[in-house]
Amino acid sequence: MPTANPGGHRYFVVYKPWNMVSQFVSTHEVPLLGSIDFDFPDGTHAIGRLDKHSEGLLLLTTDKRITRLLFMGTQPHLRRYLVQVRFQVSEQTVVALSKGIDISAPEGAVYRTSPCKVERIAPPAFLPPAGFPIHERVLNSWLSITLTEGKFHQVRKMVAAVNHKCIRLVRVSIEGIELGDLQPGQVRELSRDEFYRKLNI
Repeated sequence: MPTANPGGHRYFVVYKPWNMVSQFVSTHEVPLLGSIDFDFPDGTHAIGRLDKHSEGLLLLTTDKRITRLLFMGTQPHLRRYLVQVRFQVSEQTVVALSKGIDISAPEGAVYRTSPCKVERIAPPAFLPPAGFPIHERVLNSWLSITLTEGKFHQVRKMVAAVNHKCIRLVRVSIEGIELGDLQPGQVRELSRDEFYRKLNI
């Protein structure tokens, strides 16, 4: 593992498994990041989150500035998800999702999603996680959705808004950092320079 910043902060790319919470501590009995077979240093935290039933790319670091630089700046940052949904998705639905669609927000509000890139894709070579409900006999489709926001479980709500229940959700990239060939529970460490450069921050 690279430690190109001796004595400084450290930066990790993790494949968060399905059915794991994106944190190290919880008051509930749930699988946590600490159960990943890796010796994370004290002060490591997740940058953003994936919900328990989503999987894929999660960024971890000891550098507290990253969250502000990545999510609170004026420069939008791309995030790409592969999404398995029930039923076949029409071209009209792809266009509707890409133009922006209304989803529910807290306190009964409605949020209009920003325009994004949506494509129908062939099923990716991701094996179902252990314990994952198998949907082989259910008519389904896979989408690639690339967006610059992530509000209120947005991707799940977007596909639900066009009558396609989300079956599986895998985040595969944030800006120039990609999941690559990582498998669930695996960790890749990056140098500070590479981490900042690939995130365009």
